Parts: sequence; structure tokens; C-alpha cells
Amino acid sequence: MKNFEKYRPGYYMPPETCMEWAKKDRITQAPDWCSVDLRDGNQALITPMNLEEKIAFYQFLLKLGFKEIEVGFPAASETEYEFLRTIIEQDLIPDDVTIQVLTQSRPHIIEKTFAAIQGAKNVVVHLYNSTSFAQRQQVFRMSEDEIVDIAIQGARLFNDYADKMPETNFRFEYSPESFTGTEVEFALRICNAVIDVWQPRPERKVIINLPSTVEMSMPHVYAQQIEYMSKHLHCRENVIVSLHPHNDRGTAIAAAELGVLAGGQRVEGTLFGNGERTGNVDIVTLGMNLFTHGVDPNLDFSDMPAIVEFYEKLTGMSVSYRQPYSGHLVFAAFSGSHQDAIAKGMKFRQERDEAYWTVPYLPLDPHDVNREYETDVIRINSQSGKGGISYILEHNFGYDLPKEMAAEVGYFIKEISDHAHKELTPAEILTAFTQEYQNVDAPIALEEISWVREEGSTVADLTLAIAGKIYYLSARGNGPLDAVSNALKIANPDISYKFVDYEEHALETDSDSMASAYVLIADDEGDLFWGVGVDSDITMASVYALLTAVNRENRVKHFVEN
Repeated sequence: MKNFEKYRPGYYMPPETCMEWAKKDRITQAPDWCSVDLRDGNQALITPMNLEEKIAFYQFLLKLGFKEIEVGFPAASETEYEFLRTIIEQDLIPDDVTIQVLTQSRPHIIEKTFAAIQGAKNVVVHLYNSTSFAQRQQVFRMSEDEIVDIAIQGARLFNDYADKMPETNFRFEYSPESFTGTEVEFALRICNAVIDVWQPRPERKVIINLPSTVEMSMPHVYAQQIEYMSKHLHCRENVIVSLHPHNDRGTAIAAAELGVLAGGQRVEGTLFGNGERTGNVDIVTLGMNLFTHGVDPNLDFSDMPAIVEFYEKLTGMSVSYRQPYSGHLVFAAFSGSHQDAIAKGMKFRQERDEAYWTVPYLPLDPHDVNREYETDVIRINSQSGKGGISYILEHNFGYDLPKEMAAEVGYFIKEISDHAHKELTPAEILTAFTQEYQNVDAPIALEEISWVREEGSTVADLTLAIAGKIYYLSARGNGPLDAVSNALKIANPDISYKFVDYEEHALETDSDSMASAYVLIADDEGDLFWGVGVDSDITMASVYALLTAVNRENRVKHFVEN
């Protein structure tokens, strides 16, 4: 690929080694979450949400459990200002929820922002200005001292306005925008300058937000930058280090997780990673990653299909079929070996009553996010195997196929999918299975039958229709099935086979449930033919299974012409 020479990394490493985070293997406590869906997410939509939609989305975020929600940039547009005033004046902010508003470090914007939050109880006011080398050089053409002065002047105005609003519980937040493109020593300098102005204390901690406004590095670099800042910020015990990763390189999730290990205590992000360009960090994935490590994310994603449906409706965006935890196909197993392992893992759980989730290929129990094994996990196409198909037939319809039959049925169903070039639904699998294997009555059909026990054996009196011709037969055997078998051979001496296997079980647990029988016969050349019979009477089910197996043999041997 041409022109790669014109690119070089735009990030800056800390002046000292910062690798303490690498000694930790996982996150053991959820960070504080701040949803920025109504700002970063909304401004990235082709058609931003109107007032009613923003209120609905805000209430949805509350339902999910967010305690900090950035409600917008009230000085930026009338809609954002109106939305903020609406949720304040209509008392839509719960006492345990903090709203967050965003402002540039510009006096008139700060003034309008504080005016917009009049009457709110708990507010984070978020101050930012750009600090990166590229912005200083190309956009502002200012020195480091001038950029620091912009931040300090804004911070002082925050103090002035907050002093006039004692009824509001304030927390102040500062972001050196484009932190990842800023020399780390300069980022530390400007953050500490703001901290010194705000003088954080236990009852009013300061949030220092360190955004990868544009993701420029591998995640381990971001983690080292965060660790350096965390170690050297002033008043660290009263400072909350916040992360705001973007996904330009596709590693926002990893950057956020390593950043938390490195000292981050708070994460700003959006549902499903919506945001400008390639998006913000996805809080759903971050939260579910914690969940699957046994950590409570303090957010409720237990009805993922409903969350996806609501999000897509309000934003007009689509959640990818492969989006972790939430995509339509994330639990789907088409591969035969995967299906077999999942089916065996599920059976192992049932047998052992396992406390911990260890099912192969499934890092999450689908039921924990309101997904179903039957429709979401085992999916059947031309790549599927006997394990998956057997799982569908057993868990959806009650058939416990003999092991040898399961292999044959697996190939049979896969061939149908391959020829149709499509996935088969459970209903389509059942239809194909029953048409081929169950109660097949052509060319030989049972019309009537009765049995009597005589002198240690069974006599069957039956009426058969063979290729449309009626036969009234009587035959003796060591049991009902053997008697029917002998009657078949009386009706047509060309019928030849021997019994190989027989199994049976109830399709349901009810006392009046149907029963299923499986008969395997072999012809003179050793070719095998399975038949399944289903009836409320297990003896009749076995007879139907035998007739099905013989009818299937006839397709090859043609001892009866239709």
C-alpha cells in the first residue's frame, strides 16, 4: 500500500517507565460510569434526536442504572438548552443521579452554561480546551503558557459562578482535549494548574478526564500515560481520574480496561460505542466484560434484545450482528465441532449442577441477557454437525436420537441446508426429520392391528396396505414387534432385513405424553436403515418405527413397487 511513509505515531510516551498496571490480571471493581450518549452520541447521528427523543433516551439511561449522564452542551444549541431546562423544571432528575454539562473554556459559554443549570441539585460541570501539539501549532498557534492560561481562566470562572449557587452540589471536571496527542509532561502541568485553582476536597472532588479524543496508540501506551498522570496529579486523594477513549484504531475497549488497571476510576462512553468517526468506547461491552469475570458492572443489561431494539429505534443506528454480547449472532454456533462441545457442556452442567459457567465456546450464559439457547445458540446450516442438530431435536422437540442415528441425521440435515444455501430454522429441521424418518407409511401402511398372547408368544392380527393393495395377515413372534416383522415377510417374501438396534423414550414427562421409538435394520449387504415411530402407545410407536425403516429400505431395494 502506497504512502505509508507520510505517517508517524502522534502520541507521546511518559518520561518514566509506568508499568505497574501490567502486574494486574483483571479489573475487580466496576469504575464509575458516565453516559455521553446525549452529547457525543447524539452529535454523531445523521439526524440528531429531538426533544422528545432525548427525554426518552435519558429516561432509558436511568433505567439501565446510570448515575452520571452528560446531558449536553447547553450553550451549543437551543435544543440542548431546552432539554436541560425540561429535565430540571419537570423534576426528572432523581436525587441519586448527577447530570453533566460540557463547556469550552470561553467566558461567555461558561456564563450561559451555569445559567442553564439553575435549579439542578447535582451537577458535574465539564471544562475543556485543546492541548495537543498539533492543535497548539496548527489551530491556535499558541504557546504552552497561553494554553495553560486559557484553562486557568476558565477554572477561576467556575469557582466564581459556583460560589453564587450554594444550593447546587457541584463537581468540576477538566479535560485536556486531545490528551493522547499532548506531551504527557505538558498534560500534567495544565491539569495540575487547574487542580490548584479548584482546590479539591473530600466533599467536592475534582474529575480529571483524560480523553483519547483521537486514538493514536496501542492500548498499552494509553495505560502508561494514565499511570503517569495518576501518580503525579496534585491532591490525588481528592481527584477522580476519568477515561474517555475513542475507537479510531479499534482498540477503545482494551484502552479503557488497561486504563482502569493503570489508575482510571471513571469511564465516559456510550451504548454500543456510538460517537463521531469510529465512535466512543462501548460501555455495554465494558460492563459485560466485567460481568463475565464475576464483577457486578452496576448497570443492568439483563434484557439485551430490548436494549438493542430501543437504541436502534431512537438513534436510527444498527447494532452489528457481531457486536460483543448484543449482536444478533454473537451466541450462534454454526460449526459442527462447536455445536457438539456446547451441547456436551450444557449436559455436563445439568448433570453436575455446576456453580460456575464454563460451557465451551460461550463466555456468557445467554439467559443472563435474555437470549435463548434454542434460537440464539445452536444454529443450523451446511457447516453444522450432528451435535447441534441433535441438540435442536432434543431441546426443542424432545427427540433423544441414538448416537449412530444422530450422525446420519446430521448429514441429512446439512445436505438440505447446503442445497438450499440457507440456515434452517428449528421448525424446518423438524419438518425435514419427520418427513424422512418418522411414521413413514408408503408404500407399506398399517391399517389395523391387534395382539394376543398365546403359549408364551405374541400373535398379531393386522391389516396392511401395500402399494394400495390390502392384506389381512396373522403372524406369531416372541413379542409384538417380532410378530409384525414376520407378518411383513409373509405379505412379501422379498422383504429381507435383520434387526440391529432398538431404543425408546417418552417425548415428554407427562403421563399421557407421546412416546418415540427408534428401530435400526440392516439389509443383506449390511446397509443400515433407521426408522422413528411416535405414538401415545409405546408398542405402536415401535411398530411405526419398524414400518418406517422398512419403507426407507424399499427406496433402495424396491421390493415393493409403488
